[in-house]
Amino acid sequence: MSQKVLITGGCGFIGRYVVQELLRAGHQVRILDALIDQVHGDTGGTIPEGADFIHGDVCDQDKVKEALQGVDSVIHLAAEVGVGQSMYEIARYVGGNDLGTAVLLESMIGLPVKRIVVASSMSVYGEGLYMTDDGRRLGQVRRKAARIKAGEWEPLGPEGEHLKPAPTDEEKPVDLASIYALTKYFQERAVLIYGEAYGVEAVALRLFNVFGPGQALSNPYTGVLANFASRIANGQSPMIFEDGKQRRDFVHVEDVARAFRLALEKPRVSGHTINVGSGQSYSVSEVATMLADAMGAPQLGPEILHKARSGDIRNCFSDISKARELLGFEPTHRLENSLGELAEWVRSAGAIDRGAEMKRQLEERGLVS
Repeated sequence: MSQKVLITGGCGFIGRYVVQELLRAGHQVRILDALIDQVHGDTGGTIPEGADFIHGDVCDQDKVKEALQGVDSVIHLAAEVGVGQSMYEIARYVGGNDLGTAVLLESMIGLPVKRIVVASSMSVYGEGLYMTDDGRRLGQVRRKAARIKAGEWEPLGPEGEHLKPAPTDEEKPVDLASIYALTKYFQERAVLIYGEAYGVEAVALRLFNVFGPGQALSNPYTGVLANFASRIANGQSPMIFEDGKQRRDFVHVEDVARAFRLALEKPRVSGHTINVGSGQSYSVSEVATMLADAMGAPQLGPEILHKARSGDIRNCFSDISKARELLGFEPTHRLENSLGELAEWVRSAGAIDRGAEMKRQLEERGLVS
């Protein structure tokens, strides 16, 4: 059944794809977006065709109330994004993410909004799930600062035992390792608490590393693939913290957009947090090499920094069994089959490389060791 949906942050990278996904499915869409330059510098704040648009900040209650008029459901994407930057622009991240969500929820009180879907993040897990050699599951693993400083990157078990990273499911306890993770966990919990209190169907999608054409190439705090692509497009090797063997899950933005539509439409999702990833894992150095090859610059191998960035985790990749069960979600784009498309878009879009600036800002604040 067709709905009128408000998408906060609907002009952002993920938002534009979600807008188009909903419009194709016959829904009406309204966008609320502040068009922040760091996010929209590459696109000039392009407004997706076919949607109503209100220019405003999610922290501005008057604009939020205006945007909510007459809508059936809300997809809440508006957020400050980036682990590294969150560790020193703390007020900005807490204000944009936590206060913005609070203003949105408070403005919804008394309105006939039936469902809200919020974008959470895999960052709330901290380290992903690990298994011991004898098959024990360890859901709360942290690396010790002294080992990281010594270049011993892999976490150990409580008795110093070897651990193997495993697909992370939603049963793994959260372990917040950055200000960004803290704010994303606030967003998902606030939405779910609000939904239970007010009888609104609420669901949180924990997104893994989202990639695809249209990502902000000049924002070094956004996705790792966009960061690597900006470096390569400017003749520079991708910079990788630690030793490059840390493992991540990369999910295509079109798959993510479909997950949001399914979370809006499916009947049994209220009250749930759901992973949205590819269900695959890749080492970061492997991904950098694959992308350089796809961009026709195989000579630009990754620059391994052998330094750690505060707030980073070692391994985290998704178990998407719950998304399959509740949403009928199945990823259709594998990373290795999608890098040519990404490379072509980077060639046409152009990119300013700000990776070195990002590294300098973190080092000046003592956030790289």
